[in-house]
This record gives sequence, structure tokens and C-alpha cells, in this order.
Amino acid sequence: MTSKAERSIIEVDGHEVGISNPNRLYFPELGITKMDLIEYYLAIGPGIVTALRDRPCMLHRFPKGVAETKVHQKRLPAGAPDWIDSVRVQFPRYNRHADELCVTNLAHVAWAVQMSTVEFHPWNSRRAHIEHPDEWRIDLDPGDDCDFSSVRRIAGVVREVLDELGIVGFPKTSGGSGMHVYVRIEPRWTFTEVRRAALAFAREIERRAPTDVTTTWWRRDRDPSRLFIDYNQNARDHTIAAAYSVRGNARATVSTPITWDEITDVEPQECTIATVPARFAELGDLHAGIDDVAHDLTPLLEWAERDEAAGEQVPPDPDEDDA
Repeated sequence: MTSKAERSIIEVDGHEVGISNPNRLYFPELGITKMDLIEYYLAIGPGIVTALRDRPCMLHRFPKGVAETKVHQKRLPAGAPDWIDSVRVQFPRYNRHADELCVTNLAHVAWAVQMSTVEFHPWNSRRAHIEHPDEWRIDLDPGDDCDFSSVRRIAGVVREVLDELGIVGFPKTSGGSGMHVYVRIEPRWTFTEVRRAALAFAREIERRAPTDVTTTWWRRDRDPSRLFIDYNQNARDHTIAAAYSVRGNARATVSTPITWDEITDVEPQECTIATVPARFAELGDLHAGIDDVAHDLTPLLEWAERDEAAGEQVPPDPDEDDA
């Protein structure tokens, strides 16, 4: 018989979620357990649900804690209760499909953490229109010799160009060394078209900050002192950590929504599982209004046509990962 120390039961959104091994250390250097991780997600619940709602979601699972092997899981883990929602996505190249977790309430998140999930990586489309993204992701990815001051500086250029376009962007730390800006878009375009628009935007940033930014396709060809604007994060089946997702590193950092005005002062390594709940309680979800307006990508696609007419090449879409 399982002892109380080995199993707990919590109620979330009207569902009972059994937690096995609640005292298992997930972040051993910090003494953070599985139950601590669940309590973090419950504390910022509305934020993580907004970030994941109705999206296919890849799970980054750490069955033995973050110091051990990570599992990238597309398919819903076995043994899911009947109240867990999923969505089927196709991988034509491999003639396969996967039924992925599709979060619609906080109980789904708690169950996924029970199944050893630390990081949540959603698609940028929703199950109602899987092949047409409703989220454009601007990923500011610093090279190995590029410090965070460059990220701060280029984020300012990103904001400037978005303002000129009349587009509202929602920034967040990546939980690592970079920064993300999310934009809601009308679900009218394919992944290939959204990536093409994202590349046109990245090239405009590169033109305005040529000594700081690169859009070079191959990593081996990039100047490591420059920041790469990773337009490939808009390709089909490419995912990045959701807003409010904990990252599987020793510091338990969190991909944290911030205001534009905070960019000059934010210290990403200080946004952690220990600090973000209090911040959330004080400020609420800074991405709560992200669904209020869906933007038109036509101006960016016109930029893409202009660039291509001038001889710029569009690199091929990266291959989908094997399902």
C-alpha cells in the first residue's frame, strides 16, 4: 500500500489529481520537490493556462529531476485519465501522427507535472486551426559571445518597428539568455507564410542594427558576438517554452512576462520558481490581454516580396522533428 509520504491527492478545477512521490527532488541544488513545482504552477495558474490554452503541447519531462535525462514527449503520456484533453497532429514526412496534450484548464497542467513535466512547449497554432498559426514569435537568441545588454538594446529596436506597424507585442524572458516577443495574428496564413513574414521582420531589425544582429541561416556561419533573430521558431512543429513555464536548469528559472519598460532592468536569472509567484500576485498576468487583438501580417508579407525581388533568398523550412 502506498504511504501518505509517497502519494498525495489534490483537487484542481473539479478534478482529483493523484501526486506520486510528491517529495521527489526535481531541483536538487535548491531543494525543490515535485510538489513545490505543482504549487508553483497552481500559484500562476491563469497565466500558464492562457499561454497553453487549446494548443498542442510538447512536454519536457524529467522523471528523475533536472540533473538527469530530459525526455522530449510529443505524445500524451500513457495512463491519462479520461478528462485530459488531447489534439491529434500529423507529421506527413514520416506518415505518422501524435496525440498531444491540449490544455484547457489548470488540472491538465497539474496532471502533466505529476507525469514529471517541468517545461511546457506549445505550438503557435490552436486545435481549431492547426495548420494556421495565431501566434508570431520573435525570438531574440544571443550568440555565445553576445551579452544580455545586446538583447536589451535589440528589444528596443523590435518595439520601435512593431510600433511603426501598429502591432502590439508581448515580451517575456526566455528563462535562458534571450528574450521572446509574442504577437497574436489572424489565423489566415500557413506556417511557411508566417515564417516568411518573421524573416522579413528580422531582416528589417538587422538593417537597423547591422553590427548587433544577424539573420544568417547556418549557426556555423554566424558571428557569435551577434544576436540571431530566430525566425525558424515559427516553422511547423517548432516550439519554445511557454510564458510562465519553468525551465529545466539548476536555478529553476521561469520564462517570465515583462513590460516593455522593464527590459532595461530585468535580470532573467532572478525570475525563478521562488520569485515569480509573488510577482504574479502583485502584477497579475501581463499577457492576459494578448488575445484582445489579432494582427494582419500583410505588411510583413509585402516586405518579404520586396526583399525577394531585391535578391534575398528564403531558406528552406527546417525539417519537422521525428514524431
